[in-house]
Amino acid sequence: MKLFCFPAIVLGLILFTVSAAPAQVLQQGPAKAAETPAPKAEKEVKDVKVLSEKKDKHGNIQRTIQYFDGNIKVTETVIIPPFPGLGERKKINVDTLIHDSMLVYVDKTNYLVALIYRKKRIRQYRAVFGPDRLKDKMREGDRCTPEGWFKIVSKKEHSNWQKFILINYPNDSSYARFNRRRQQGLIPPGSQIGGSVGIHGVFKSGVKMIDWGMGWTDGCIAMKPEDIEDFYQFVWPGTRVYVKR
Repeated sequence: MKLFCFPAIVLGLILFTVSAAPAQVLQQGPAKAAETPAPKAEKEVKDVKVLSEKKDKHGNIQRTIQYFDGNIKVTETVIIPPFPGLGERKKINVDTLIHDSMLVYVDKTNYLVALIYRKKRIRQYRAVFGPDRLKDKMREGDRCTPEGWFKIVSKKEHSNWQKFILINYPNDSSYARFNRRRQQGLIPPGSQIGGSVGIHGVFKSGVKMIDWGMGWTDGCIAMKPEDIEDFYQFVWPGTRVYVKR
């Protein structure tokens, strides 16, 4: 099966970090995500179409997309790097997997979610994020996908998104960054940190948005319906999630 290259030194650093990083002191209240709030009711965008598409000399696809967000017409240009072939998904007996050995690796630059089991990549999926996918989440309402280390809090069925897998944003590290940025004046006074961030599917009429690299979520990680169904069986509450730019 042809899979996206994942250097051993990077994986080693990730695994070392999750075991060796000291816990940070909470500076603002408990991590609200641990209370398992209801998933966000993200809006369905309509009339999505590609206005233009071309490849640059590096093989990236530059695509201009237009759609309606409520009554607002939005036109945006996205640059999609070459995506590796996903290959055949080998059958795996989920019941034989050790939960603590699974890692969800989210690469926002490459529109990618991968499952890594015992240092081996066993699945990978195309994904999209918030509109500014390369920005870290700073506060509630900025629609950015948070970066760093998280854990899955819960997983459940969802009427619009097929599945919803909640992560523990905000956690201790999230609060530390939020407070530091607020002290630096990067976040307006009175802002809230936000929450209810997770991994989910997409409404049925929006499947093409995943292939087009369209950032439509409010900060969540979205995959195709068939991909979220496959992904769902490999993760559990407590599964580690690493999100990088």
